[in-house]
Amino acid sequence: MALHPDGMAPRIANFTEWARHVLNAMAAELARNPDERLAALCSELSGYVPPASAGPGHLGFAVPLELRTPYGELRLMTTINSFATAIDITVSELKLEAFLPADQATAAALAAAAEQPAARTGIETA
Repeated sequence: MALHPDGMAPRIANFTEWARHVLNAMAAELARNPDERLAALCSELSGYVPPASAGPGHLGFAVPLELRTPYGELRLMTTINSFATAIDITVSELKLEAFLPADQATAAALAAAAEQPAARTGIETA
């Protein structure tokens, strides 16, 4: 969904850099845990991403997601948590990803959006 042209891709301001970051993470996961389905997904997603080399200042492991929204461009950092020591095999494969504001402007925009009624934002809440 994040890299597909009919998904979030058109809304990602730094699409090539972010997509390469995602693909590199997938390749690292494949190296640790080979899986045919993940390999097929990685191959499909690679077709959506234009070739590019890393620009100056590229860290690789820390690429913010720059997302175009009605609140302006938001810069988000991601963290992925896994339960590697879980006894239950189902839980041991669980990964949770959270996106957090990468700068003060994004934090302020998200706080302002959270204060608006759902009818005005177009976002449904549970």
